[in-house]
Amino acid sequence: MRGWLRYFALKAQVRTGLSAAVLTCAIIAGVAAAGAAIFLLVALFVWLAELYDGLIAGVVIGCGFALIALIALLAAVMIRRRNMERARIELATRQSSLFDPKLLAVAMQIGQAIGWRRLASLVALAVLAAGVSKEWSGRAQASGDDDGTPVRDEGRRPASLRAPRA
Repeated sequence: MRGWLRYFALKAQVRTGLSAAVLTCAIIAGVAAAGAAIFLLVALFVWLAELYDGLIAGVVIGCGFALIALIALLAAVMIRRRNMERARIELATRQSSLFDPKLLAVAMQIGQAIGWRRLASLVALAVLAAGVSKEWSGRAQASGDDDGTPVRDEGRRPASLRAPRA
């Protein structure tokens, strides 16, 4: 088990390059950048307050931050729309690739190799398993949605009211 975990950790490290040292340095850099930004904003406020007035300095800095927030919000909306469109296009290509002639040819070869009767049995078993798993996940989801009160089956009598078995 440790071998698999180490394998996945190494694969993630190859893709991201992250390690404990990198994360520590990134946290230190983030805290230092936040501190520098705070000191620079205080210095900007003091400088603007000396030039104009304290109220005007606060309004100028506030408007600057509001403008930055508005630009970031517009960029986020545009990126979201582009991602949605890209996902729609990819879904459309995936749906059309289901009936790709190459896939159909492979499916025909598999059907001939296994036998159509066995393949039909496997497909029926897969549909049955999917239905059972959907039913079980629906029950688990429904039991997780309640408010903690026990659900009583109205069709059965409580154990205290049942007739004793002979």
